[in-house]
Amino acid sequence: MHRTIACATAAILVAACGAPNDPAVANGSAPAAQASAAAPAADGRPFAVAPVTTLDSPWAMAFLPDGRMLVTEKGGRMLLVTLSTGQGNSVTATMPVAGIPAVDSEGQGALMDVVPAPDFARSKLVYFSGSVAGAGGKGVKLWRGRFVEDAKGPRLEGVTELFSATPFVSGDGHYSGRIAFAPDGQHLFFTNGERQKFDPAQDPKATLGKVLRLTLDGKPAGDPGLTARGFHPAVWSYGHRNLLGIAFDAQGNLWEQEMGPKGGDEVNLILPGRNYGWPKASNGSHYDGRDIPDHKPGDGFEPPKVSWNPVISPGGLLLYTGAMFPEWQGDLFIGGLSSEALVRVDVNGTNAAKGDQWPMGKRIRDVEQGPDGAIWLLEDGEGARLLKLTKAG
Repeated sequence: MHRTIACATAAILVAACGAPNDPAVANGSAPAAQASAAAPAADGRPFAVAPVTTLDSPWAMAFLPDGRMLVTEKGGRMLLVTLSTGQGNSVTATMPVAGIPAVDSEGQGALMDVVPAPDFARSKLVYFSGSVAGAGGKGVKLWRGRFVEDAKGPRLEGVTELFSATPFVSGDGHYSGRIAFAPDGQHLFFTNGERQKFDPAQDPKATLGKVLRLTLDGKPAGDPGLTARGFHPAVWSYGHRNLLGIAFDAQGNLWEQEMGPKGGDEVNLILPGRNYGWPKASNGSHYDGRDIPDHKPGDGFEPPKVSWNPVISPGGLLLYTGAMFPEWQGDLFIGGLSSEALVRVDVNGTNAAKGDQWPMGKRIRDVEQGPDGAIWLLEDGEGARLLKLTKAG
C-alpha cells in the first residue's frame, strides 16, 4: 500500500527537487512524538539496515504475490527483481521488463509509480504511470498492461493508456503520478500535481493539483458534488501541490502526502469534494519570500493533519500493516528527500501526529512493505541502493 525539473529560479530548483535546504532537517532532528517499542540497533535506530542491490535512479517499487519486485527507474526502465529466499539479503536476478512506453525524463519527469492490480494473481494486470511530452507541453499518464513471462523474458503486453492529465503544460516539475486502489475493488485513485503552475490546483476544469478517482478502466468517477459544480468528472479533491504518496488504511481512510513550497510539507486525510487550499493557503511561504496565508479555522480549506516547516521533502508513502513491527501497524512511513530520512507519522483513527524521524544518510525516494513485514526503501539518484529494514536485535 504505497502508497521530482526545470524550475524557474535556483531557489525553486532547491526546494522542488528536495535538495538539502536545512541542516536540522537533513540531520533528521525533528522531535519524536512517541518512543519506539523496538529495541535499538547499535546506531540507535530500532531496525537493522541491509543493502540489497544498487539501481539507476529508481522511482517506485511494488511486490508481486510471489515475492519478486517491480521497480521503475527515472530514465524509463521497469525491472523485475528476484530476491534471495535464504537468510541473506541479496538479489539473484534483475531483468528489464519489455513493453514500457517511452517517457520524458527531463527534470522531475520519470517512469513513475507501479502497482499490481489487487487481483494480479489471476489477471496479471499492472498499473503504472509516467511523464510524457505532447500537444501543449507535458503531463502525466496512467497505463495498464498484462504481465507475461516466457523464453523471451518478462514484458507487459496489451499496454493501454487509461488516463491523461489535462491540460498539458510547459515545464518539467510536479507531475505526481501516484496510484492507489480503493478498498471497494471498483476504483483507483491517481494523483496529478499542479506542475509548478499554482492556479490549476483551483481550476475546476483541470486535473492538475487534484486527487482523481477513476474506474479500473480509467473512466472518470470523481466526487458527484464536484462534478455537479462543473469540475472535471474525475476530480475527488483539489487544492493540492505535488502529491507524491497516497494510501488507504484498514478503515478505508485515504491518506496523502505532498511537498509544500518553502516549508509546509503535508500529510492530508483525503475527503471527497474538499479543497486543500493550494496556492491560497499553506503552512509554508513562496520561494521569493512572499507570504502565503496559513491554514486556519473557517478559511474554507481542509487543513493538513501534519505539516513540516522546515521541510522533509516527502517521497513515497507507506501505510504499514505488517507483523514484523506490530507497534507501528496503521502508521504512515514517508521517504525523506532533502531530509535524507525515514519519517514515521503516528496515525490514530482520522488523526495523525509526528512520530519518529530517523536519519538514513541518503535521499529516500520510496517506501514499501515486504511480504514478511520488513520495510523496504529506495534511495534516490544514480547508484541508489535498495535497502531492507528488519527488526533490530
